[in-house]
Amino acid sequence: MASLNDIRTAFLDFFRSKGHQIMASSPLVPQNDPTLMFTNAGMVQFKNVFTGAQTPPEPPRAVTSQKCVRAGGKHNDLDNVGYTARHHTFFEMLGNFSFGDYFKAEAISHAWELLTRVFGIDAAKLIVTVYHTDEEARGLWRKIAGLSDDRIISIPTNDNFWSMGDTGPCGPCSEIFYDHGEHIWGGVPGSAEEDGDRWIEIWNLVFMQFERHADGSQTSLPKPSIDTGMGLERVSAVLQGVHDNYDIDLFRTLIAASESLTGVKAEGDQRASHRVIADHIRASSFLIADGVTPSNEGRGYVLRRIMRRAMRHAHMLGASEPLLHRLAPVLIQEMGGAYSELRRAEAFITSTLEQEEVRFRRTLGRGLSLLDEESAALSQGQELSGQAAFQLYDTYGFPVDLTQDVLRARGIGVDMAGFHAAMDEQKALARAAWSGSGAAGTDAVWLSLKDQYGGSEFLGYGQDEASGQVLAIVVDGAEIGELSAGQEGELVFNQTPFYAESGGQAGDKGKIQFDTGAIFEVYDTQKRAGTIHGHKGRLIQGHIKVGDAASLTIDLDRRTAIRANHSATHLLHAALQNVLGPHVTQKGSLVEAERLRFDFAHGCGLTRSEIDAIEAEVNAVIRQNTKATTRLMTPDEAIEEGAMALFGEKYGDEVRVLAMGRKLNQTPKSYSVELCGGTHVSRTGDIGSFVIVSEGAVAAGVRRIEAATGQAALDHLKGEAAIARAAAEPLKAQLPDLPARIEALMGERKRLEKELTDAKQKLALGGSGDGAKAVEEINGIKLDARILDGIGAKDLRPMVNEAIQKLGQGVVAYIACADGKAAIAVASTIASVSAVDLVKAGVFAMGGQGGGGRPDFAQGGAPTDAQAAAGLEAVMQAMA
Repeated sequence: MASLNDIRTAFLDFFRSKGHQIMASSPLVPQNDPTLMFTNAGMVQFKNVFTGAQTPPEPPRAVTSQKCVRAGGKHNDLDNVGYTARHHTFFEMLGNFSFGDYFKAEAISHAWELLTRVFGIDAAKLIVTVYHTDEEARGLWRKIAGLSDDRIISIPTNDNFWSMGDTGPCGPCSEIFYDHGEHIWGGVPGSAEEDGDRWIEIWNLVFMQFERHADGSQTSLPKPSIDTGMGLERVSAVLQGVHDNYDIDLFRTLIAASESLTGVKAEGDQRASHRVIADHIRASSFLIADGVTPSNEGRGYVLRRIMRRAMRHAHMLGASEPLLHRLAPVLIQEMGGAYSELRRAEAFITSTLEQEEVRFRRTLGRGLSLLDEESAALSQGQELSGQAAFQLYDTYGFPVDLTQDVLRARGIGVDMAGFHAAMDEQKALARAAWSGSGAAGTDAVWLSLKDQYGGSEFLGYGQDEASGQVLAIVVDGAEIGELSAGQEGELVFNQTPFYAESGGQAGDKGKIQFDTGAIFEVYDTQKRAGTIHGHKGRLIQGHIKVGDAASLTIDLDRRTAIRANHSATHLLHAALQNVLGPHVTQKGSLVEAERLRFDFAHGCGLTRSEIDAIEAEVNAVIRQNTKATTRLMTPDEAIEEGAMALFGEKYGDEVRVLAMGRKLNQTPKSYSVELCGGTHVSRTGDIGSFVIVSEGAVAAGVRRIEAATGQAALDHLKGEAAIARAAAEPLKAQLPDLPARIEALMGERKRLEKELTDAKQKLALGGSGDGAKAVEEINGIKLDARILDGIGAKDLRPMVNEAIQKLGQGVVAYIACADGKAAIAVASTIASVSAVDLVKAGVFAMGGQGGGGRPDFAQGGAPTDAQAAAGLEAVMQAMA
């Protein structure tokens, strides 16, 4: 039996033998499409190629196994996962692509050869569909596969016509279906029983041959293309002789691990729970490896929904401890060979899963109790109120999907209109709705320039100034031919020493002097279309046009400071892992001239000793003053040599690997090795010094360090020293003695405060005050009743407790007056006299709203002390 990994490899190898280039899966977070939340099809990374905005690869045919997620936005299969045979949040899409190269005949021929000869599927079990007007495809299926007309089904609906959108490339489809056998209910596509599970689509061939225009008309594309998609899980089920995707080897392994850890078999009602866990651990791990972290909005919210749904099902199976992080190594063992990012991110994946499950378990019990209370009176067919669903979300962190999932078993729905109305009322809370990735959309002008010039040659690793020629001038998203003094724009040169903002490093500033005498001031440099450096600024004198030559000079002082800060972030990253653990991963950075900011994954705040240890390590490596080295190599070679890569990044064929320092354990290995395209110091000593300025939380499980290097670090330390000297001077203490002197003063202050409090209490107890009697008897019960001036509410209780101990049997009632307010406390050792009743009587008499406590001790307060005497009199009357 072929494993899922074997099937994936066989697919890729087959198309490589047909002249296709094996392309790596793009990340799950789309790199060039702001309309998508997640990559959900194999063609996403080739979208600009199909639209003609980007030049096709060479050769113009490719094959991929693409990671896909459908769990949010338009494509959302989350609710069905665990309850059906073929729904997944994460799946792999096998696909072969032709970019204006081969077309229908070759696509059909390749598909039929792979399925029937390489995979060995019985041809008698396969049927195909074609779009009802696509007679060409019908004829090719007859000719190439020898299929009779009754096994080529015409479909007149858009199910068999694909389009990228309302306009743009489109074309007919041809789907291939597998017959799982007559013992399973269902009919062929287009029949009344087509929704059954007997005939299952395993591959869709898209013949991209038209362009649809805004008026609805279609014209033929000059270079028709092929885009296919075959679900790896579906074809694996066919080749492994099972009908259910969850019975293939990968899921059997994950479910077996889940059974082992929970001690519960995947049978009966528990079957769906194990399936949810197996599916969701895969989706969660891949999303985390691609840089997504759980949060309350956007992609992070979808990840949190997936994780918490799995965690609830683990809870339903009786798992008493966090479960998902213990399943992650099983998944990584199964899939890490094909997707190395899983192995690189293993520590981060497991720590993220564990931290999130610990958080969720804290609130799960309370949330489920509230849900039980709110839904107890509901019966099948009714709905939980939207307000109740929102309270679960707002207070307990329950995604509404989870609430729906819990209630589904009882046939109860959720009032989603009411939920969204409640959400609107709480505008401070992020909505789950997605409005795009937030990334800038691909701009046609930059893609066009990239196709014309291939990108800017960056000279800034070794040069601070260089000559260049203007290739383009862009203003307001359009190319123009010239620029006049006072105008702002973005200039593109054939080569430049200006670094374009990327990887957290700020873009360079500087000045461009033209041979004509014109001067252009650069206030930012941005990377456009991936490879073009756009110099943003203003022409402060002269006139320029496309083709003009110029001398480009960066602001060297600023670049020097940025280099030091950027190199320091690499050393900081290594130090964080050494001090805190291998789970620490970079979650973002900002490198500017004045400062550096570094965000990293860690579950709690840093202690002072940890901060000191991190600073000490970084400064120790700086003092080594070793040479920083960079090498160019493939990403796989770099990672093999131990280089750290950022999860979710898609690297090119060649990367720069930066190594700095020596490990502090005397081994010859480098202290820090990372993939990085930024600019850096020549030697670690060029950083000068390093100091952490602040550390704090920015999100759940994400911390932020702000730090300074060089002169900025020295200025920060000098500033702190000046503050210390300013504190020491009036105390006439030397700096080393300052902590002990302050501690002594604090101790003296506490002693004096206690003496002052004792004096106030003695003074207050020296007389009854305002005519109140000290100790008297009412109905044979001793009463110590006083008004205490200048005594605060916080001192009242200990005074009353001390007085009742001295009095023995009886009642103590004291009213404290300070800062214009009154507070009352009553202690009673007489069973027939309730302290609560006496306090309430006193409070109401003073204009307050009541008090509370126990029969033997109670307290209360009033907004003013003007009626203190009346309050004391009311207590006495209540005892009379």
